[in-house]
Amino acid sequence: MDCLFCAICRGELAASIVFRDEHVCAFLDARPVFKGHVLVAPREHVPDLLELPRPLMEPLLAAVQRIARAMETGLGADGSFTAVNTKISQSVPHLHVHVVPRRKGDGLRGFFWPRTKYESDAEREEYAGRIREALR
Repeated sequence: MDCLFCAICRGELAASIVFRDEHVCAFLDARPVFKGHVLVAPREHVPDLLELPRPLMEPLLAAVQRIARAMETGLGADGSFTAVNTKISQSVPHLHVHVVPRRKGDGLRGFFWPRTKYESDAEREEYAGRIREALR
């Protein structure tokens, strides 16, 4: 079966489209955190953030920024929450950025997952070093 988001981006499946250009398609999430929750996806099939071609980075992020701003002016939102899942918790295996309108006192607290603590500064630095090494 074809990718659900590819079909939406091509106009083959009904969705509440809020923005579409040659690179990006943005539509309301069918299961919103808050009303006005938008998914911004590249029109080209890209499985996840790690596969996003560099030429699509700017159009995708520019669309996310425009939509976040539009939520403030169009919905009266105080701001927004923006998130990307990469593989884990990605209900559709097509890269999409969640842009959720936020209001002070809306009840959403922190992240959707539990927090943890490092046992020590040394452990924290060890994790930072492992990531730095992987970036080389």
